[in-house]
Amino acid sequence: MVEMTQYLLSRPHTLISLTAFADRYQSAKSSISEDLAIIKEVFEEEGIGELHTLAGAAGGVKYTPKMQEATALTLMTSICRQLEQPERVLPGGYLYITDMLGQPELLADVGRMFATAFAESKIDVIMTVETKGIPLAYATAACLNIPVVIVRRDNKVTEGSAVSINYVSGSNKRIQTMSLARRALKEQSRVLIIDDFMKAGGTIQGMMDLLFEFKATVAGVGVFVESGEVELEERLLEDYVSLAKLTAVDMKTKQMTVVPGNYFKV
Repeated sequence: MVEMTQYLLSRPHTLISLTAFADRYQSAKSSISEDLAIIKEVFEEEGIGELHTLAGAAGGVKYTPKMQEATALTLMTSICRQLEQPERVLPGGYLYITDMLGQPELLADVGRMFATAFAESKIDVIMTVETKGIPLAYATAACLNIPVVIVRRDNKVTEGSAVSINYVSGSNKRIQTMSLARRALKEQSRVLIIDDFMKAGGTIQGMMDLLFEFKATVAGVGVFVESGEVELEERLLEDYVSLAKLTAVDMKTKQMTVVPGNYFKV
């Protein structure tokens, strides 16, 4: 049963037939079903996720990672306290979060939160822009079991032909460039955009414009931290999920307030 549990945990959002389990463990399907019922109960009681059973000849079981909102709120509140450390304040009202994005346990928790928020969104691929968004994108992708594509600030020779666009940064109004290799994303894909920090949303809007060139659909936008220091009329997008919100920054005293984001208000 322990090995079966690990098998399911390592293959989220993958339909596994009872026959496959029966062959793997040399057991009757009835025994496998009994074990799966126990695993399902434990997953739900511990808030690990959901185990869905699909009946019929093509049926089986599928594990969907989930995090209970109370657990997510407790974890995010703790993360917010870490983000409020005075030494994290950067010029321009930004936060230094690179060290936190290198912590495997924190990334795993954040990935499960995003996976929970977008579990029903029918996503084909996750997109992020280099560099700090990459760990968050892969943590989320591990829970959704889908690939990641990375938007570059400039085109790399090793990636072949690419689509490049210019976009206006929402915070400083500068014109910047981003590109994506043509082979990286199939047309008509449903894409989840993940980013580490959003101020006015210029970078995310740029990724949306880039997806238009691939005839792709934006299935959702997830942001680790959003800035509350931006006026509503300056915000370039409205439909997004944030896990934390930077609500106030005093550059003189290096004091700031970080609270759980709109993910906890949906």
